[in-house]
Amino acid sequence: MEENVKFILDETREHMEKTIEHLDREMAKVRAGKANPKMLDGIMVDFYGTMSPLLQVASINTPDPRTIAITPWDKKIIPVIEKAIMAANLGMNPDNNGDVIRINVPPLTEERRKDLVKQIKKMGEDSRVGLRNARREAIDQFKKLKKEGLPEDMEKDAEQLAQKMTDEYMKKIDELLERKEKDIMTV
Repeated sequence: MEENVKFILDETREHMEKTIEHLDREMAKVRAGKANPKMLDGIMVDFYGTMSPLLQVASINTPDPRTIAITPWDKKIIPVIEKAIMAANLGMNPDNNGDVIRINVPPLTEERRKDLVKQIKKMGEDSRVGLRNARREAIDQFKKLKKEGLPEDMEKDAEQLAQKMTDEYMKKIDELLERKEKDIMTV
């Protein structure tokens, strides 16, 4: 029985860890006024008939805080990359010189900053819901184990551990949100 409790807690921690990683990845895509190659994550390019992530067909870097430079491995696909960036609706216009595609990241307006803060707060709330669901599932499993013979004090201890874990991950979400909000609001 004890190993079942440990297994459930480990599974719950893993679920919560993935929730935090997902939030971190999603927030990295939110533009904070500074150029970041992660802003282009998820852009797929038609590379000779195969849809490939942009990262697999070009190198992406930031020569300065306001510019993203994309250097395709094959110069022939520059128009395809430009089209994919435009289709991604990032609000950025690519510009190419035949070798490199440059994207100038315009500074954010105050209104846009506030919208982005609302957007990340919603992401944070969605992540909190994910954590609470993981905790609820763990508690349900502990109750089931209790019916199968797990001592009540062990069940209560396990529930307290699940709650403690939830609190720990909620704090991580708050820290991520606070850092990103500060990043967005810094002009």
